[in-house]
Amino acid sequence: MNGTKLIILGRDGILNRFREDHVKEPAEWEPIPGALEAVAELNQAGWHVVLATNQAGIGRGLVDMAAFNAVHVHMMKCLAEHGGRLDAVFFCPHAPEDACDCRKPLPGMMHDIARRYGVPLAQVPMVADTLRDLQTAQAAGCTPHLVLSGRARALEPHEVSAWVAAVPGTVVHHDLAAFARHLLLKPTAKEL
Repeated sequence: MNGTKLIILGRDGILNRFREDHVKEPAEWEPIPGALEAVAELNQAGWHVVLATNQAGIGRGLVDMAAFNAVHVHMMKCLAEHGGRLDAVFFCPHAPEDACDCRKPLPGMMHDIARRYGVPLAQVPMVADTLRDLQTAQAAGCTPHLVLSGRARALEPHEVSAWVAAVPGTVVHHDLAAFARHLLLKPTAKEL
């Protein structure tokens, strides 16, 4: 069995503030307080963290690949300043109407990640801020975690409960920092 400890994160609403108009340049990528430090803590505890993000702005011509790459160079620099890193960025550049198999909520991107890392997805937590991404985690067989720092922030408690009911096994956290504390304080099978 592969011993790689892997976490899959969404980007917008989890690492950085969600923007309805897409993050089109580095200056628009604004980290959520505590998120970069959370990634660093996870890395220091031996976790590999990868990003899985839908980027329909590319498919719609709102963001070009040079701008997308510049945003991620900036993101990686910000993470490094806090002692963190992402091992890889997986993204779907397609618009919803393109009917690809990599756009969440379909699990194609997660399957690509599993193949790349040789890790069974049942061992992989996936952090989401939308019902669509929770459904992706469920479809891929990942453990779903919802953070209330992005689009889910506006939900009423009964709406959060409805999402959790729609995707059984979902664990809810205030933000990525709370998720990291949950994961790092959870005893492993060896410690039990």
